[in-house]
Amino acid sequence: MKQNKYDDPDFFDKYRQMPRSVGGLDAAHEWGAFRAMLPDLQGQRVLDLGCGFGWHCRYARQQGAASVVGVDISEKMLARAREMTEDPAIQYIQAAIEDIDFPAESFDVAISSLAIHYVERFDLVCRAVRQCLTVGGAFVLSVEHPTFTAVATQNWSLGPSGERLHWPVDDYQQETIRHTQWLAPDVVKYHRTFATYLNTLIDEGFQISRLSEAPVTAEDIAQNPGLKDDRRRPTFLLIAAVKDTLP
Repeated sequence: MKQNKYDDPDFFDKYRQMPRSVGGLDAAHEWGAFRAMLPDLQGQRVLDLGCGFGWHCRYARQQGAASVVGVDISEKMLARAREMTEDPAIQYIQAAIEDIDFPAESFDVAISSLAIHYVERFDLVCRAVRQCLTVGGAFVLSVEHPTFTAVATQNWSLGPSGERLHWPVDDYQQETIRHTQWLAPDVVKYHRTFATYLNTLIDEGFQISRLSEAPVTAEDIAQNPGLKDDRRRPTFLLIAAVKDTLP
């Protein structure tokens, strides 16, 4: 299934008002951890899967990337990205992530931020990314953490006075579609275990080089008190991998 909620006018209107949609990368809590996992982008050819408004594309160019290709399924997201971009070295392509088909060794770095949990076949994405990366090329991705996606409601268990008791984790091993409510009803996501993310990358010819769960620090909470409860469970899983030298 290739769902495209972002082109729904009501959904898009809510999304574009989110802090990270307005403030960009610095308004995304996990950005610091994600940035630290990126390789040196100077002179690199970069692919951004699920590029959204193009924040990561423009960052890559600011860091000296030679060229960037951003891919997204949403016409509305790409229209906004193009409005915000004045750089001929950045190209935006409308396509589903799982449909990419670039020539071999087209890119040195591939990134994907909070998009792959919308994709049903992670193995096919890994295969396509490996095919279009140079040997030793980096693949850095972030997804919603498996403990966050396990239960479709994606919400706290509340006490009688509305207090947050705990974050429920159930059906963790059931790697199936989840029909969630996020900005709109019936937003389709795909739950995978921690092991499946790592093993799929390994099986498809990548070596894992770094992991992060983007921990919330005391400094984060001081700047944004709303993150206080996010210290109680991980929200994001970040993985850095490199294309193996083996065929």
